[in-house]
Amino acid sequence: MVLEEVVQVSKIKNINFDKIVFNSGYWKHRYELNRDVSLKCVRNRFETTSRFEALRFTYKEGKDRPHVFFDSDVAKWIEAVAYLVKAGNDCSEELALCEELIDSMEKNQREDGYLNSFFQQIEPDNVFTRRDAHELYCAGHLLEAAIAYTEATGKTKFLEIMKRYITCIEKAFITEKTAKFTTPGHEEIELALLKMYEFTGDVKYLNIAMFFIDKRGTCDNDNVLASILLKEYDQNAQPVRELTEATGHAVRATYLFTAMALAGNITKDEALIAAAERLYDNITSSRMYITGGIGSTSKGEALTVKYDLPNLEAYSESCAAIALLLFSLEMQKYGLNAKYPAVIERILYNGLPSSTSIDGRSFFYQNPLEIHTASVKKDVSMAPTNRTHFAPTHRSEIFSCSCCPPNINRIYARIGDVFLSEYNDDSGKALVINQFAAITADTENAKLTMSTAFPADGKINISLSNNNYSAVYIRKPEWCESYTTDAVATEKDGYIIIKAAKEMSFYIDFSMKVFFAETNPSVRDNNGRVALCYGPTVYCLERLDNDFDLGAVSVDVSAALETAKNIPSEEYALPDIELDGFVDEYFPQLYRKAKLNKNKTKLKFRPYWTFANREECDMKLWIRGV
Repeated sequence: MVLEEVVQVSKIKNINFDKIVFNSGYWKHRYELNRDVSLKCVRNRFETTSRFEALRFTYKEGKDRPHVFFDSDVAKWIEAVAYLVKAGNDCSEELALCEELIDSMEKNQREDGYLNSFFQQIEPDNVFTRRDAHELYCAGHLLEAAIAYTEATGKTKFLEIMKRYITCIEKAFITEKTAKFTTPGHEEIELALLKMYEFTGDVKYLNIAMFFIDKRGTCDNDNVLASILLKEYDQNAQPVRELTEATGHAVRATYLFTAMALAGNITKDEALIAAAERLYDNITSSRMYITGGIGSTSKGEALTVKYDLPNLEAYSESCAAIALLLFSLEMQKYGLNAKYPAVIERILYNGLPSSTSIDGRSFFYQNPLEIHTASVKKDVSMAPTNRTHFAPTHRSEIFSCSCCPPNINRIYARIGDVFLSEYNDDSGKALVINQFAAITADTENAKLTMSTAFPADGKINISLSNNNYSAVYIRKPEWCESYTTDAVATEKDGYIIIKAAKEMSFYIDFSMKVFFAETNPSVRDNNGRVALCYGPTVYCLERLDNDFDLGAVSVDVSAALETAKNIPSEEYALPDIELDGFVDEYFPQLYRKAKLNKNKTKLKFRPYWTFANREECDMKLWIRGV
């Protein structure tokens, strides 16, 4: 399919991050922690592990070899810098490094436009022969970084480099067909090419993106490592419009689905839109953790079958949560539907912040929902490579596969994208408030100020000045049972609607309370268990705060809520929560006739995302309810 003229069908426009300023509270802290600490820590570790060196093209035998994915790691870091610069932050030191790397890429790019630090320095004879070697994945991340860098700085050198590279890719895969495979083993370039089309208006990039999307699942030569991996692993078993189940590598899948959602929007392809909606619902209805994490197994970092959500062995890669957030942002454009920002909220206050330590210096690749230190160390007679796989019990500054830290950098740098949208309703253009934070936003139609202690408190104060919006739509959170407001309000499609005036101020209070959540009974790991929540935040128990085996804990759900009290924390903006519970009576023998005796105790919970920030200890999110 060759496209010549296209018009987007989106009904909602997300307001870009560079229009948002964080004034105080949770998100100001998270944003600045990423900018001032995490970004610099990732830079330092990338220097010591030769990731930047790879793109300096200085490899000599005996030095640290570039890896096939190093270019993507660096690209995401550059993209994060670009977003910060676009939002008005001073990143002069980081920009100097970016300029150095861009100059090196220009100098070392092949005459035919090819650019890849691994293949050019290590395997120059194997260009576009190894589908599993991340060439197109790296190219996609470099392209996204180039677009962001051009938008932020106005400099076009990086973008021109990538234009030449994309022309090289077009020749190898479409016009001359010299590549030994047809579609990328790791999806990403599809999304990048669609962004390039939106940025340049050049339909060439849209057509290349659609080639990779349309060919997926149709080519026998794209089945690699068939003795280990089935075609479902990289979403290659069927044409994308026929997909009904989200399977395989969680990040690859969700990057593809995000591209499908964006492509459907651009091309008005109803079959593509329907497939994206079907796959989104398939993930969020049966394959998503309460934290917003996805991908439940370490085997292939993959989505498995419906309701398979183990806690102790949960994989829940940080990049997968980010990918689901990006997928949700694209789906959100199709119309006023609160389910998309509800998933984003789940990720924002659980699966995403858990990926980074409280001090911002170290990261999780995996985000388990339970830690049992004895189980982690149980395979005492096995060599380390043959032991049962569990997530690490502490975050690391870098991993051998370090896709997550720079991805975390770039998502926090553009986190302002999630808060506001514009919607054309029957009375005109409306402002949509999807997420809540202490922000100021200057749009073409109004200046918005929100003040709130969210997510520690559910009260939001909102003011508009120089307003041309006809109405304000405020998402009613799924966890909110009742709210109060001093404005005249109606409800529709999960949103509270308030008629707008030229100058106006009002409040809305979502009456944030502690509650317990339960899982669909088909999730066997959680049968009879509950999770403590406070507004959007899921809580957990850590052994350091509770002087007993966490497996012995239970709660009377109704009675426990009556005793719940918030305990302010000096480490983070949210409170810890203490409430009444029970601990099973201890007995020394392995078995006895059942007595089921329980002793009353106090249980102390902390926000899930804060776990594993102290000394090693057990952690548990789901506990028995009685």
